[in-house]
Amino acid sequence: MFFVQMSGFSGSGKSTLAKQISKRTGAIVIDHDIVKSALLLSINEGVLDRKLSGKISYNIDWSIIEFQLSQGISVIFDSPCLYDEMIEKGTMLAKKYNAKYKYVECYLDDIDVINSRLKDRENLISQIKEVKDEKAFKYTIENAKKPSDYECLVVDTGEQLDTYINEVLDYINA
Repeated sequence: MFFVQMSGFSGSGKSTLAKQISKRTGAIVIDHDIVKSALLLSINEGVLDRKLSGKISYNIDWSIIEFQLSQGISVIFDSPCLYDEMIEKGTMLAKKYNAKYKYVECYLDDIDVINSRLKDRENLISQIKEVKDEKAFKYTIENAKKPSDYECLVVDTGEQLDTYINEVLDYINA
């Protein structure tokens, strides 16, 4: 059993990679954007304060992840991993349920490719549609939160998926 924590900027290929890992391993994907979008739709209906949506959606994500791990099911968490708390929670749950902890960063340092991908995909309400602030983009991709006690895999997702999927699977299975 394993727990894969994905990381990377919006449009970097996290969801595409997570789906392929799931397809090849049988692990389930917990997609943060699905949960957050459901909450944001509730906001639009006047049910939930917008400021709470991020925190609440992560609490829901972690509850689902913990439940699945407690059942012995491998999990892939599709989320940008922007906060130290994400690493702490992920490594703690992996230890608690004796799952191999794996961290995969989807790295793409090309704002034009990112914007092209964001424009071409079918966006959920929680997802950004364009990156306008290049300085903030560079800061975010250069300051990804990583676990210090675990080996991390960084993949260049500017390449075709078939050029790195086997490396990712080997890393997960190691």
